[in-house]
Amino acid sequence: MKYRTIGTAATTRREVSVLALGAMLFGSRTDEKTSFAVLDRYAEAGGTFIDTSDNYAFWEDGGQGGQSEELLGRWRKSRGVGDEIVIATKLGARPLAPGTSYTDNAEGLSAKVIRESAERSRERLGVDRLDLLYAHIEDRGVPLRETVEGFAELVAEGTVGLLGASNHAAWRVERARALAAAAGLPGYEVLQYAHSHLRPRTDIPDALFPDGSLGHAGADLLGYLREEPALTLVAYSPLLKGAYTHPDRLPADFDHPGTPARLKVLHAVAEETGATVNQVVLAWQLGADLPIVPLVGASSVAQLDESLAAVDLELTPDQRDRLDAAH
Repeated sequence: MKYRTIGTAATTRREVSVLALGAMLFGSRTDEKTSFAVLDRYAEAGGTFIDTSDNYAFWEDGGQGGQSEELLGRWRKSRGVGDEIVIATKLGARPLAPGTSYTDNAEGLSAKVIRESAERSRERLGVDRLDLLYAHIEDRGVPLRETVEGFAELVAEGTVGLLGASNHAAWRVERARALAAAAGLPGYEVLQYAHSHLRPRTDIPDALFPDGSLGHAGADLLGYLREEPALTLVAYSPLLKGAYTHPDRLPADFDHPGTPARLKVLHAVAEETGATVNQVVLAWQLGADLPIVPLVGASSVAQLDESLAAVDLELTPDQRDRLDAAH
């Protein structure tokens, strides 16, 4: 395994494995035995960066979530896991009532919600401090200053370490960080967005993003990262939920003329290296000139092992140039 540092402050920055493990479906669709086996293998391989959320996976049973955090809490306790494993969680997108969703009834990002949700997450995970806490989705109904100050209070109290944002407009991230900096408060240092080699259309509106998707790392966000080298991008869905090996799973927003050209190069590089297409995608991210931590899911140890092997896959400059340039 290889490692990188996230965060800047001496009291909160952490060294984490370059490959993060997503626990979204652990404790719900992925049963406890399988989840524990995947977590054990990840830790055995030197993995130290696990991702979850307080609303995972509410859609599996029509509830409000919490299953993933609870399972991770049981795993930590049963294995005697301590501070060597960094667990990131999120708040703000938990449905306020069973049978609802974050698109119509999200808990939001008020100071009250931030405090109460973080406390529940600590209890479920069995930790005194959340290593990394994200604002999961935007809440434009709450003053941004209230959200910034709400997160900062928890950092000051020592119950939260690093702060992050996910699925926000880049301008909202920058405005929040500017407010924090002006007040001498900790701000967002880790950004979590969907990012893969294939590029989606981001202009398609939906219930959460009426002006087009804010959930993908597009040109604005990637350019922002280049200007702010202290930030880290955690790239979720890098393997597009299996779509590279099961083309029928490719979401509709990837159906555009650029996709075949990028797929062609991916398959060519995979053939040249003897690696799988999934491994090439992950190696491309791991070796990027931007600080990217791929966040992979796995419903079996075999799936995880395929991703772990990508850590040691070195692409040549020519292969990387071709992957970058395909359009």
